[in-house]
Amino acid sequence: MQIPTFSECNHPLIRSLSRYSDQELLTLFQRHPDAGQYFVALFCRYSSIVYTLIKHLARSPVQADYLFAMTWRHIYYELGGFDLRGVAANGEPLTLQHWLINITAVCINQAELPPVESIHYSLQDTPPPLWCYIEQALDRLPPMLRLIILMAQTFHWSETRIAAYLKAEGENIPPAEIKLRLKEGYQLLEESLPEDIRVIYLGEAEDGLAQQLGYNLNELELSFELE
Repeated sequence: MQIPTFSECNHPLIRSLSRYSDQELLTLFQRHPDAGQYFVALFCRYSSIVYTLIKHLARSPVQADYLFAMTWRHIYYELGGFDLRGVAANGEPLTLQHWLINITAVCINQAELPPVESIHYSLQDTPPPLWCYIEQALDRLPPMLRLIILMAQTFHWSETRIAAYLKAEGENIPPAEIKLRLKEGYQLLEESLPEDIRVIYLGEAEDGLAQQLGYNLNELELSFELE
C-alpha cells in the first residue's frame, strides 16, 4: 500500500514554514485559530509517519485513507490543548512525533472501520486538513442553511425534494428559494474558512469557487441523520 503524497506540502505558504520547529508551529496553531497554515504544515511534516502506522491495519487503501483522515481529525481537535513541554511515560522529554504515534495507536485500537462499499471519502479530493476546516465552517452556519447544504451535498437531493422535506417539517420554502439559500450557504461557508485555507486548497479564483467547495463537501463522510 503506497504512502500518499499531498500537493499542499509544496505550496509556498507551507514551504515557508519548514524552518519552524514543532513547538513553534504548535504555538502558532494555538495562538492563531483563524489561520490554517500551521496545522497544514504539521500535517505535511508527519502525514507519512501516521499513514505508515495505519496502512498495516486496514484491509484496503480505501479503509486506510478513511482511518487516516479520521485520525487527523482527532489530532486536530486534540492539538488545541496539547502542551509539548510535558514528559513522556518513560520520563523522557515529550516530542510531537512521540505524541502523534501514541494518538495514532489509540485511533487504530478504537477503530471500527465500515465496509469498503460504504466509504465515500476521497483522500486526494478532500485532504484531512481541508476536512477539518470545512467541518468547522459548517458548524458556524445558521442551522437551516447547514441543513439545506447537507441535504443537497450528502444526499444529492434536488431543490424540489428538499423543499418537500422542509414543508413536511413545517418550513414552507419553495424550490426556487432553496436554490438561493444554497448559494447563500456556499458563500457563507467559503467566508468561514480561514483565508489561507482558501488559498492553499481552493485558490482565489472568482468563478467556480462555490462549485469546487460543493464538490469537496460531497466527498466528506458527513455525520448527519434526518429525524
